[in-house]
Amino acid sequence: MRRKMLKILFAPDSFKGSLSAVRITQILEQRAALHFKGCQTISLPVADGGEGTVDALVMALGGTKATHAVSGPMGLAVEAAFGWLNDGEIAVVEMAEASGLPLMGSHPDPLKASSRGTGELIAHVIEQGAKSLLIGIGGSATNEGGMGMLAALGAVFYDDQDRVLYGTGEDLCKVVRLDLSGLNPLLSQVDITVICDVTNPLLGVDGATAIYGPQKGVTAELYPRIEAGMERYAALLEEALGKDIASAPGAGAAGGMGAALGGVLGARLRPGIDAVLETADFDRIMKECDLVITGEGRLDGQSVRFGKVPAGIASRCNEQGVPVIAIVGSMGDGAQAYYDLGMTSIVTTVNAIMPLETAISDAEALLSDAADRVFQMVKIGMHIQNKQLEG
Repeated sequence: MRRKMLKILFAPDSFKGSLSAVRITQILEQRAALHFKGCQTISLPVADGGEGTVDALVMALGGTKATHAVSGPMGLAVEAAFGWLNDGEIAVVEMAEASGLPLMGSHPDPLKASSRGTGELIAHVIEQGAKSLLIGIGGSATNEGGMGMLAALGAVFYDDQDRVLYGTGEDLCKVVRLDLSGLNPLLSQVDITVICDVTNPLLGVDGATAIYGPQKGVTAELYPRIEAGMERYAALLEEALGKDIASAPGAGAAGGMGAALGGVLGARLRPGIDAVLETADFDRIMKECDLVITGEGRLDGQSVRFGKVPAGIASRCNEQGVPVIAIVGSMGDGAQAYYDLGMTSIVTTVNAIMPLETAISDAEALLSDAADRVFQMVKIGMHIQNKQLEG
């Protein structure tokens, strides 16, 4: 009897700070080839809307990558990468590329930072003919309600002296009037999906400024001023649109970018892993495989609870009875909940007591070792199965 050739799907997220999802799939491919001669492998690097989303989808779907010069969060020009899929019909944009926190250096400034560059990038791709737009809003540096983004797309904001505002956190505190009539007309012809795992409202103790502002430089002293500006901004948008956008789930994502994209531009906010896996046609590919290997830097109870990449993949694989192994940098409290998602297991890359710096600097070697351990166990399982069939 001729045995079926093993087919493995690699679908990891990045290990933040050490390995990209694309590099992880390359290492897994190399190790699999050493253990299983002639096996079939498919690489589908995954991201959840933050850094690496463009690279993951371009590789998974055979798209192309490009760059466009836009205004960075502090107004200085940056080359922002984006992707084209489906022969240019779908554009993939990362807010992190144009308005990301790493672009701020070591001193984030919520009063000066603007999402204007993200709006410039959106304008560029729709003017180039994109019919659908997938926007990842993770890793943003801004806390200005998406004002800068909207300004780049044709909205006009005024202060009490009737001066036009650029769209920063400081301008959020100054705006008294807005005009949305000049928004780019091409926006009405584009289907916009936002990759967003955040369900926070725009305002209040669970809102954008209170929960995510501190990582962007919002201090206890600045908070009342910025929150008051966000409240006034939300009221102006509600008056202009005739609907409450501040309370919508996800409105507080990316410093209020969720409110601007969902409430003003009519975008659909989707959980990150679902939007990416559906775009990449994951379910169809997964059904044809014997094993899926996923992973991320750290897997814990929150990874499972909030449906991060390994959890989202395991849930989908469970529906089809496909086993999943998560290779992760480390396991945290509650990681064992992952076993409840189906036929799953977890293997860590860290194989000895070591400083975090070592785990990061030696990430490639540690991943290779973990992959070898996984594939050795898979071979043992295949051997047991064969013995049972023969007996």
